[in-house]
Parts: sequence; structure tokens; C-alpha cells
Amino acid sequence: MISVEQLTVEFGAFQLFNDVTFLINPKDRIGLVGKNGAGKSTLLKIFMRLQQPTKGTVIAPPDITMGYLPQNMTVKDQRNVFNEAREAFSEVLKLDEKIKQINSQLADRTDYESSEYSKLIHDLTEANDRYQLLEGGSIDANIEQTLIGLGFKPMDFARPTSEFSGGWRMRIELAKILLQKPDVLLLDEPTNHLDIEAIQWFEDFLKDYPGAVVLISHDRAFLDNITKRTVEISMGKIYDYNVSYSKYEVLRKERREQQLAAYRNQQKMIEETEEFIERFRYKATKAVQVQSRIKQLEKIDRIEVDDLDTSAINIKFPSAPRSGDLVVRTKDMTKKYGDLTVFKDIELTVTRGEKIAFVGRNGEGKTTLSRIIVDDLDYSGELKIGHNVSTGYFAQNQDELLDENKTVFQTIDDVAVGDIRLKIRDILGAFLFGGEDIDKKVKVLSGGERSRLSMAKLLLKPYNLLVLDEPTNHLDMRSKDILKKALKDFEGTLILVSHDREFLDGLVDKVYEFRDKKIKQHIGGIYDFLRTRKLENLKELEKKEKQVAQNQEKKSSVNKQSYLERKELDKKIRKAENNVKECETRIEEFEAEMERVGSILSDPEKMKEDATLFSKYDELKKTVEKEMKKWEELTEVLEELKQERI
Repeated sequence: MISVEQLTVEFGAFQLFNDVTFLINPKDRIGLVGKNGAGKSTLLKIFMRLQQPTKGTVIAPPDITMGYLPQNMTVKDQRNVFNEAREAFSEVLKLDEKIKQINSQLADRTDYESSEYSKLIHDLTEANDRYQLLEGGSIDANIEQTLIGLGFKPMDFARPTSEFSGGWRMRIELAKILLQKPDVLLLDEPTNHLDIEAIQWFEDFLKDYPGAVVLISHDRAFLDNITKRTVEISMGKIYDYNVSYSKYEVLRKERREQQLAAYRNQQKMIEETEEFIERFRYKATKAVQVQSRIKQLEKIDRIEVDDLDTSAINIKFPSAPRSGDLVVRTKDMTKKYGDLTVFKDIELTVTRGEKIAFVGRNGEGKTTLSRIIVDDLDYSGELKIGHNVSTGYFAQNQDELLDENKTVFQTIDDVAVGDIRLKIRDILGAFLFGGEDIDKKVKVLSGGERSRLSMAKLLLKPYNLLVLDEPTNHLDMRSKDILKKALKDFEGTLILVSHDREFLDGLVDKVYEFRDKKIKQHIGGIYDFLRTRKLENLKELEKKEKQVAQNQEKKSSVNKQSYLERKELDKKIRKAENNVKECETRIEEFEAEMERVGSILSDPEKMKEDATLFSKYDELKKTVEKEMKKWEELTEVLEELKQERI
């Protein structure tokens, strides 16, 4: 379906890809993996013609459609959530408008036998057929289902998009792409803006998606649940495995071990052969054997071992003074933004050495409570920070808080104090900022590089409480593994907000669930929490959420119909009323014409002037009878729709 042929991408003297070739087939589920900076995002941009390769081509059928979700995008705030999502159906909306215009033209015409009238009928039939093919009648229901799946509530649909955070606006863009149902989905880190529940819904959606999916993600569980093929980009080359990510890791290790074993055996054979040649080169009695060995060496297909990218960040949090047993305690804590209550009367106790996770749907208060703990937000109620507690904070939007006009070195130098300033270059080197990289401006850094730079700032002081809000966003697999190990070895207290199940697994020993303006404590790890709540894969949670929403809807809606159902019904009623009105107008016109022809027929002198009047009168009479029958049918449909609204 999409063929990548001998693709080479160069930036100056740096070569990102070198002669890369592979194929994307219909219904493929491809995980595109590799370290930060390997070229994964660049490859998707080349697919979308947003970037040109230095050499090579990407060949795709002209009629293929591709939906692309970049890591970061500029969004417009001109509509409410529902109407913005409707923009995904631009073709359907244009068809709907075209159908209305043609119907309006037909209502004003009486030249039923003309070629122009026939063309209008033909255009109307074509437009209606295409409209039905694109499921035009169910677009509102599809929008509602997709938005709710991605975490929006029905009450959010009418809110302006400008009221939502960048992450939620990215969800709207994702919804638009999913609703368009393109032949190929190109998704660059789509889970960065989703909570655990939305990720589960998204997984189920992608499993049943009829098109191909090319996915960049650093979420192991997400990749394993979706992908069946893994394409690794490493050191400018492509390695293609027809397996999910976890199996790919095993096969990659086995492949390299086999390569090394074959390489060592071949090198041993070459050394022995060269030694024989050197020993007997000048002995006449061995001349034939020597020449045979020389030819043997020339024919050998030399085994090459794939270059292994061993670069990795090096994190070790510095030891900090011991805090008191109590680290954080809240009592009767409430947080409101105007009339919106985020949470109410919550109580939380964190003791020294605990590693806990905050989980729950976006908007339930996980980030809000984190910011309160680090003294970044006001609140009502009580908050006690324990004796000798020093707090390090990684914000969810940490990369946005960096000064884009400063260099990497300046970013660290400005906050470093004391002897640590002598180790700035070492710290940056540990986070893969070496050589000229330290002089790069923040604004040219990738998302992963910004995350690494923000993480490096946490090593400048010895903290005994770390509050980390989505620290794995943009980090590659290897960096995430190293960060996880460093946090396991961290001797202080950890509060972690994350949607990454695999990252949380084995790292935290207590989970706080944020729901319905409250928090609930669960002892154990993230998968213990899921099992305890009988939410393996969170499918049951999705069902419960839908059931709760349906129950609330039934209680709050007099007509026992959702807002969108009523809206769709009202739309059908208005259309039916227009159809009845248009039919009545045509009947009046035909009856007026019948009356005019009838008056002529009553005058013998005028009848002589036009011998076709009888047949014309008869034709008009049949037309009126036909329109009256149609009017009865349309009126019956209208009455049935009105009955539904009662």
C-alpha cells in the first residue's frame, strides 16, 4: 500500500536514514520504535509530504487517505467541542448542503421534462447515494461515541475548545482523525495526552480499525496490545520484525547473539586461514594449497555485526537528608476553580519511603493535588509538610516551562548553586547532552530532549520527596527503563502521576484513585489495583462509566433521550416539516395551473387555439393526485416523528 524505497535523509553531514526500504500493507499494525532522535517522527512527516527525503521515494496510491497526529500541533479555538469534531465530516456536510440546495431548486421548478430538471434529479440521486455510503445520518452519534470514549462528558460538548488544556484539545484533534476513518493512521505518541481509561478505549478502537496503523509510542503495554509488527530504526537502518514489541525485544537480542557467534566463528576461520597462508607462502610444496586458501578468503561473504546504539541516560538521584516519618498530610482539603469543584474534603497521608501513584481520569485532580503539595496552588483545608522535607517537582508541562531562548547549558547553570556547578557538564553528559549539544537553544530540542533536560534539573539538589507528573512523556524505552530503576533505588519518598501501566508496575506499592471529587487508597501495585477493582484491562470500568452516564441521563432527561438524540430528532422533524411544506407548495401551484387550464377549457373559442389542453389538464390532474399521495406519506412520517418526541 505504501512503499518506502531506498530512503536516505541527511541533515548537513549527519545521516539520519541510509538507503531504507520497507512496505506498509493494508491492515498492518506497526510499532515504529527507536531511541529519541532516531528519526521516527521524521519518517511520519515524510509519509505526509511535510518533509522531503534527501534520496529515495515514498510511493502510495493517489486515492489513499492518511490521518496524521503529530506530537505537537497548533489547534484553532473557533468552535465548541462538538462542532469542532464535526469538521471531520466536511465531505458529508457539503453533501448535506448540496442535497438541500437541489431540493430547494426542484421545489421552484415545473419543467419536469427538461434536461436541466433531469440533471438535478441525477445530481440529487448521486449526492444521496454518497451521503448514505458515508453514513451521513449517523455522524452525530459517531461523534458522541468517540468523544465520550476519549474522556469527554456530554456536558463538555457545548463548551468552547478554548476552555480546554492543550492535552484535551489534542484529544479533539485525535477524535477528528479517528472519525474520518482514513486508510492509514499515522500516530506519533498519541497516549501522551490520554489517561488510563481513555487509553483502554483507544486500544479497543484500534484493534477493530479496518485500515493500517503506524504507531510511535513508548508505552510497552499499549504497543503490545495493538501492534503485530515492529519496525526498529537504529543507527540509520531499519530492522523489521513481524511480532509485537515484547517479542521483538527477545528476537532482537537473539539475532544479535547469533550475529556475534557467527562473526566470531568466521573471524577465527579467517585468522587460521591467513596464518596458514603466511606460514607456507614461500614453500613450493604448499603453493597449490596457499593459492586455494587465498581464493577461499576472497570468496567469503564477510559477516557484519549491526552497530549497537549503546547511548543511554545515566540517572542516580543524590542522597538527601532523612525526613521525618510524616512527609505529607492533608485534611478536609478542597479545591475549586470558581464554581467548579475539583475535589472536596480529601484526606491523604504519605509517610517516609513510600512510593505511591495518583491515577484516574484526566480532570479529576491528580495534577492539581500535586501542585498543591509543592506549594504551587492555593486551596482550602489543611496541608502539613513533614519535618526536613525537601521537594523536587517535575511538572506535566515541564518542557513548556523551559526558557526557549536559553541554551541547554544556561538552563542548568542558572539554577545550579555551590559545588554542583562544577559538575554541570557531567550531569548534562549523563543525560546525553555532550559536545556541541550543550550550546543548543531549548527551542530546537525535541520533546524527548526537553524532558531529559527537565529531569537533569532534579539532580541539582538532594531532594527527599519527588513529585513527578507524567515524567515518561516523550522518553524512549531505554530512558524510561533507566528512570524506573533510578526511582526504585531512590531512598526518599515518591509521588508519581502516570498513565503508563508498565512504568508503574513494580515501582509503586500504593495507588490513590481520583474519582468523583474524592480519593480512594488501594494497597499494592497498579495491576493489583486493577484486579482489586475487577478492572483487568479496564473494560469493566468503561462499562460502568457508560451505565452511570446512562442512569444519570435517564434521571435528568424528561424525554429519556440524550441531548444529541433530541437534537437529531428535532433535525429530522424540521426536515420532515420542510418536506411537507414544499409538497403543499407544489400542490398549490399545480392546482392553480389546473384552474387556469380549466377556465380555458370552458371557453370553446380558446379551446380551438390549443388542441393539447385536454391532455395537459389530464396530466396536471394525475400530477396533483401523485403529489397528494406523497403529501399523505410525508405527513404520516412527520406525525410519527412528533410522537417520538412526546
